[in-house]
Amino acid sequence: MSISNEALQKLVREIETQALVAQQQISLVRTQQASKQRELRMAQLTRTEMSTLPPDTGVYEGVGKMFVALPVPVLKEKLDGQIKDVQKEVEGLGKKLQSLEITQKNSKQHIDRILGGAGAAAA
Repeated sequence: MSISNEALQKLVREIETQALVAQQQISLVRTQQASKQRELRMAQLTRTEMSTLPPDTGVYEGVGKMFVALPVPVLKEKLDGQIKDVQKEVEGLGKKLQSLEITQKNSKQHIDRILGGAGAAAA
C-alpha cells in the first residue's frame, strides 16, 4: 500500500516541525542549564568563603534593596539548601536535554527514512 505524495508531504512537514520545536527547546534548556550552573558555582564559592570566617562574624543576606544580618551557621544552612535545590534542577535539565536531543535525532531519522522510501518508490 502506497502513501500519496500529499500525505507524505504533510507527514514530513509535521516531523520537521517537531524537530524544529525540539531544536528550539534544546537551545532554551542549554541556556537554563548554564544559568543554573553559574548560580550553583556562586553558591559554592560563597559557602567556601564563609567556611573561613569565625562563627561570630557579622554576615548579611540581601533581601530586595535591604540587607539582613544573619548568623554564619544560618546562612551556611541556607546556602547548603540552595546548592541542593540547584543541583536537582541542573540534573532535571540534563534529563530534559537528553530527551529533547533523542526526539530531534529520531525526527531526522524519520524524515530520512520517509524521503529515502519515497525516492525508492518513485524510481
